[in-house]
Amino acid sequence: MTTVRFDLPTPEADTLEFWEAAKAERLLIRRCGDCGAFSYYPRPFCPTCWSENVHWHEASGDATLYTWSVIHSNDQPIFRDRVPYVAAIVDLAEGPRMMTNIVDTPFEDLAVGMAVRVRFMPISDDFTIPVFAPV
Repeated sequence: MTTVRFDLPTPEADTLEFWEAAKAERLLIRRCGDCGAFSYYPRPFCPTCWSENVHWHEASGDATLYTWSVIHSNDQPIFRDRVPYVAAIVDLAEGPRMMTNIVDTPFEDLAVGMAVRVRFMPISDDFTIPVFAPV
């Protein structure tokens, strides 16, 4: 019997390149060729002007902490060994907001507006996820 891992992404046509880049420690976001807007999460259209003229852009990896929550309990077996952890939303330097985790900092040092930078955390042999840590 195969065990299903609910903590692993399910790459699709619109996200495959994102996951491949993350494994290579590159953060990709979308940029619209018509209006120039950046967007995240990966999707086949621009959420600003609805154009389908979007392409991948390597993000700087710089961001600021918008909000966070320290997770002390998670009933899902795959997450029990990870608590406590920080679930966060960061504002990427290019503009979009991104849901992520903050790593390598004491919880009491977290502050709205603090500068953070992308890091990459392998979560399996096949997947690496972008996380953020203070600059």
